[in-house]
Amino acid sequence: MQIRKTVLNELELIQAIYDEARQYMRDNGNSHQWVNGYPSDELLKKDIAEGISYVCIDQGEIVGVFTFSIGEDETYKKIYDGQWLNEKTYGVIHRLGVSSAKKGVGTVCLDWCFQQIPNIRVDTHEANVPMQKLLMKNGYQKCGIIYVNDGTPRAAFQKTIDSVM
Repeated sequence: MQIRKTVLNELELIQAIYDEARQYMRDNGNSHQWVNGYPSDELLKKDIAEGISYVCIDQGEIVGVFTFSIGEDETYKKIYDGQWLNEKTYGVIHRLGVSSAKKGVGTVCLDWCFQQIPNIRVDTHEANVPMQKLLMKNGYQKCGIIYVNDGTPRAAFQKTIDSVM
């Protein structure tokens, strides 16, 4: 599998991955995340234009999509019921969606991000148990709770080189 930046003409393909991921969430008890058309075409176009949208390719087929950036994330400034592992420069993963037809895609995406900068923060809905299990399986530690722009809480995780030594 390989990771590369998303291109605009792949918008329909990545929305299909997000649709599949959204259905997987619903089937696994998470009916509160990625609602009301999220992520929208407009948001995904913005991610692509900013160069932070990536796809995971397996045998020529898109099997995963996510955003990745390095630097401060506004929603991570305050953490509740815990603390971040460190305050060093970090990478941020958002909107990770994978095809259920291919195993191991989420791990490949997480590993690629960690190779870019060995200090990653990520959050997920409290009901997104499969994502939380994926994160913990890959060495992420739950650090507390953050609140996203709409005011809803998210479980906040971090993995750093210091935490895997």
